[in-house]
Amino acid sequence: MNLLSWLRKVPLWSGFWYTLGVLYFILPLYATLDFSLRIQRDVISLLAYQNAFADPGFLKTFVYSNILAVITILFSLLLIVPTSYWIRLRLPEARRIVEYVTTLAIVIPAIVMGFGLISVYGAPIKIPFTSIQLTDSLLNSPVGTNFIVIMGYTVLALPLMYRSVDTGMRTIDVRVLTEAAQSLGANWFTIIVRVILPNLRASILSGALLTFAIVVGEVTISSILNVPAFSPYLWLMGQHKAYEPAALSFASFLMIWASMGVIQIVTGGRAQASVAH
Repeated sequence: MNLLSWLRKVPLWSGFWYTLGVLYFILPLYATLDFSLRIQRDVISLLAYQNAFADPGFLKTFVYSNILAVITILFSLLLIVPTSYWIRLRLPEARRIVEYVTTLAIVIPAIVMGFGLISVYGAPIKIPFTSIQLTDSLLNSPVGTNFIVIMGYTVLALPLMYRSVDTGMRTIDVRVLTEAAQSLGANWFTIIVRVILPNLRASILSGALLTFAIVVGEVTISSILNVPAFSPYLWLMGQHKAYEPAALSFASFLMIWASMGVIQIVTGGRAQASVAH
């Protein structure tokens, strides 16, 4: 009886579109999982997962992409948090300009950015305002190539990371917190690290996990610059095998779901603490 009462309260069309959306999202995942388990004829097994995880290329590329993701997150925070803080505190009129600049990463295709990076940094570089010219390009060394890749990833993550941090800045009174910290003798570095960052924990975590998903799943720039990243490895594996790429793809979905769960737990915990307070 309670179930019937609940069904009567749910609008028909809302329930229909909600169910359609869930099926649209779940069915491809189920098909990928089912396909990855059928590497042996008429037998459900985890052999595809065993083969994929046993491949030395998997661990090498996965660790490499994770390292790049962590460095990209740190560099993005170092760039965006002080910028967003200063705009909120002293330069509110510059907010539209910064939002427009961060949106360019969505407008400009990644393939254009990749070829642009090759065109600019694939040749000897002249340092501006000096007569110094580097005799070798940055892309001829592993360190230089990794640096350029991280910069490209940072640009791709700018829209999501900036909006996550900016949304967190809206929920706190930046001016009051700054004035209170300054009255206690805190400098700018202490204010940002010990006052602003703790209040942006949930927003920073959201932006960091979205950036992590972008870096691990990005194919275009890493392929153009020829770095041993996870997504190009997965794409190349798909050219020769069928079941192992499906297994790795489903495992990647599980990792992203786990990341979203971490966001929900952290954000929900902070919200409940605020309500209780």
